[in-house]
Amino acid sequence: MNVDSLYALRDVAGVPSHPILFLVLGVVTFALHMFAVHVMLGGAALTIRGALSQDSYWRQLANAMLSTAKIAVSVAVVIGVAPLLFVQVIYDPFWYTSNVLSAWWVIGFIIILSVAYLLIYLFYFKNEDLTQNKTRCPGSMILSLALFIVVGLIMHTLTNQMLSPDQWMEWYAPQGQIDASGTQLHSINWARFIFMIALAAPVTGAWLYGYRHYISVRPGSDSGYLEFVHTLARKLLAQGSVVSLLIGAIWMVSLPENQTEFLTNPMLYITAVALIALAMVPTLFGSKINNGYTAYWLVAIAFVVIALVAVDREIIRWFALVVESGYNPMDYPINMDWYSTILFFATFAVVGGMACTYLLTVAWQAGQTEGTYTPSVAISRLGNWTIYIIAIWIVHYFAVGFWVWAQ
Repeated sequence: MNVDSLYALRDVAGVPSHPILFLVLGVVTFALHMFAVHVMLGGAALTIRGALSQDSYWRQLANAMLSTAKIAVSVAVVIGVAPLLFVQVIYDPFWYTSNVLSAWWVIGFIIILSVAYLLIYLFYFKNEDLTQNKTRCPGSMILSLALFIVVGLIMHTLTNQMLSPDQWMEWYAPQGQIDASGTQLHSINWARFIFMIALAAPVTGAWLYGYRHYISVRPGSDSGYLEFVHTLARKLLAQGSVVSLLIGAIWMVSLPENQTEFLTNPMLYITAVALIALAMVPTLFGSKINNGYTAYWLVAIAFVVIALVAVDREIIRWFALVVESGYNPMDYPINMDWYSTILFFATFAVVGGMACTYLLTVAWQAGQTEGTYTPSVAISRLGNWTIYIIAIWIVHYFAVGFWVWAQ
């Protein structure tokens, strides 16, 4: 496609800050989103496996992973909005064209996601305690996981289609006949998609190490159950990493021509080494993996691996769109808006920081408490201030909106 046509599709209003800011934020927020997605996928899969088992340890794990998956879905959905917005800002000619080519699937994405989200809650309300009661309506959880994977496939396809502007006309008018229906998914790289899904195994393994340590400090912890979780976590981490590496290698072999330059990029090999290192951490630390906060560091290392994959993904996009297509997002016209930029970071650091600090502190202390948990005066005060800050932000939001409207 003629690069001038791509530049003509840009938003004439320009961007409110330097494009590099949106590029970096896109990578960071995508890494956070995918980490939550992987925890959700792994938690949901373990929930199904345990709910269909009669083994008491599996059912206990399923009970815990159901709550984990339910929360991870919410986190993934909320954070997932951010990388989409950042991509739209600097790669809008590519992203919107891909969306128009598969418009029905873009609309279906919201519907399918909503159904999947409701189904996981249906299973949750039907099974308040899997350790004591027979599993009810397991099909809702299985269907929920399947629909979440379909949602991921839609998003994968939209992302993949934007990387091939030279094929847009062929997709839009195959054999010269215009197809404006938007009912087709035109570009699926199965190796890339399965690789992204397979990463859920090592990430979930690392997560289980953190979960094991989290419950191990409780009074009266079941040593048998702790060993069960440890064995499963080790298996998921080791085998999941190997499988991910193999599928990742297939993805690299199947890269389209406009992305093959990535094969010589050092980040590819850094990511592979990081994934191998993640699998080896339990072996290197031995029994120390369950001491102190080592298990939580393993979770952090898993996030680093996902962050490296996010960087790889962005580099591949750069090769496809900048190097091959000649489109440079860094020369996007800038109409600097200091207010929106400062507001974004203030919201992220202050509002989000206080809310996350409060929720994580309560979750941590409640998990370490036997019986009913009662927060301290300081924690209660933090919770109150979190509510005040959110209320102030909402009032400010509407006040600014009315002020702009009145101008």
